[in-house]
Amino acid sequence: MDDDIATSAEALESAALPRWHEVHSDPAQSGEATLPDAVKAKPVAQKSAAEWAYERLILYIQNFEKTLDNEHEVAMGFVGGDAGVLRIEGMGYFDPDIVTFYGADGTGTKTQLVQHVSQLSVLLRALPKPRPEAPPERIGFRLAQDLGKA
Repeated sequence: MDDDIATSAEALESAALPRWHEVHSDPAQSGEATLPDAVKAKPVAQKSAAEWAYERLILYIQNFEKTLDNEHEVAMGFVGGDAGVLRIEGMGYFDPDIVTFYGADGTGTKTQLVQHVSQLSVLLRALPKPRPEAPPERIGFRLAQDLGKA
């Protein structure tokens, strides 16, 4: 027997299908975005906070990368302190509530951020590629390919 009692509004909210809606100054970028089948396959109520945050971050990273030219890659800025930015080279989660980012800072030093989902605040930034002659790395594409396997 479930000891949790939900109001009608809470029950409807938890049963709702995930929806992705954005409004931008450029109307062509505004509206409803289609969620990948891998994200919709498992009901939100069955996902941990970490898994659900991980999936949505992948979609934001992939969407951000679509706006970049071939001279830039996605990085993540940190709020507060002197931490700087992390060029995102990988991402993961640890159920039930930890999200992890892997990469390198501005000097190329290997960096990892482990963050509780309740503290999650991600600033996506465009940084010049470290090697101008190389094609840009698009981590969002690789992360999205992995969504169905997670």
